[in-house]
Amino acid sequence: MRQEPCLGEVPAARRGARTPGGPTAGTRLAAIDGLRLVAALAVAAYHYAGTTTPHFWGSHDPKQFAPALHEISRYGWLGVEFFFMISGFVICMSCWGRSPVQFVVSRVSRLFPAYWCAVLLVIALVLTARLAHLQAATPIDLRTVLGNLTMVPGSLGLDLIDGVAWTLWVEARFYLLMAVMLFFGLTYRRMIAFCGTWLTLAIVSRELHSAVLDEIFISQYAGLFITGIALYLMHRFGQNLVLWLLAGIAWCYELTVLNDRVAGHTVRPADGGALSWAVCAAVLTFFLVVLALAGSGPLARLRWRWLVTAGALTYPFYLVHQSIGIPVAKGLLQKVPALGVLPSMAVALAFSLLLSAVIHRTVDGPLGRVLRRHLTRGMSPRQRPAATTAPDRDAPRGPRPQLPALAGRTTGPGPQPCASGVGNGAGSDGGNRPVPSG
Repeated sequence: MRQEPCLGEVPAARRGARTPGGPTAGTRLAAIDGLRLVAALAVAAYHYAGTTTPHFWGSHDPKQFAPALHEISRYGWLGVEFFFMISGFVICMSCWGRSPVQFVVSRVSRLFPAYWCAVLLVIALVLTARLAHLQAATPIDLRTVLGNLTMVPGSLGLDLIDGVAWTLWVEARFYLLMAVMLFFGLTYRRMIAFCGTWLTLAIVSRELHSAVLDEIFISQYAGLFITGIALYLMHRFGQNLVLWLLAGIAWCYELTVLNDRVAGHTVRPADGGALSWAVCAAVLTFFLVVLALAGSGPLARLRWRWLVTAGALTYPFYLVHQSIGIPVAKGLLQKVPALGVLPSMAVALAFSLLLSAVIHRTVDGPLGRVLRRHLTRGMSPRQRPAATTAPDRDAPRGPRPQLPALAGRTTGPGPQPCASGVGNGAGSDGGNRPVPSG
């Protein structure tokens, strides 16, 4: 029976957890890859059938043609919260044993290639619509394009070309906090202190109603990231009272501030009235339980390879399902009205999954590897040797100066006495042993 650590005791890492050298063989949690795709599909369900936003479907109202699907899909936006919880788990796992430079390089090379590709695809779609004299839902200009390529257009006061990309700025701020922690080195106690301090500062920022502190400490979503971190620490070190207290307090905080998000998704009476906070809290708690089972429960033993593939497609699918998929569905409805809305949605979802596979295979993987290699070189450049002035070969050469002979110098072969004239003193040893440097 494994003994649980005391409150002040640092637990030893469990076998199979990540070591300072990086991930060990067989430690990939396939179930968590699958959960990422579940979260992405939940968000897609919300965008396709859970909202009655006119510019999505025009006169087609999901509440009318699929009322049951609409009622369920209205809660699909909670997939974003699930993403943030999973991110807390996965990013803490990927950080362990890495330097700040390695972490930054891995995040940049992982996020930007697929994002740039998605932005360029949306731009191409908008330009094609303009050439066909069709109205595009996404107005763009050069300034908007340049700002979106930074991945933080909202902070620059610009519209998002890809509407779902607002979550990437939330993730980026979390990455920044983790990068700061990496400068101190990740340990069990430091992560506990970090999470406790972060949660306290998030609470203070809400108390002060400070927009600046809210941005820095991500007060709206801090509880989700911290809960994910606590679940990873349970996976790595085993469960104990400290970690359960941390996860429990962070979860109580998050369910409390969840009311702001619930209110933000019930502003349109046409969507079917107010969402239930109790239902949202129950759904999010269910996600928490599933993630805990995937990290330290029976789901952690799953080794289905297709789940790993599903996890790899999640990020590009998330980027294109709305900005590319919905225009595809609308185009099908315009060209083939008899097809109907639901079949058009199904085709658009399938197309988005296929496109995400193409992006992963041709852009995300190859360009990510190239970017990672060059970023690694750029972060640790080799110093060029200092330039030296070559001697002028045409300059006249004079006679070599004669050096004065040293006392006791012999001219024959064999070990020579040192310049001080001490034959076998310290450092010479009769000429048979080299002088140790330093």
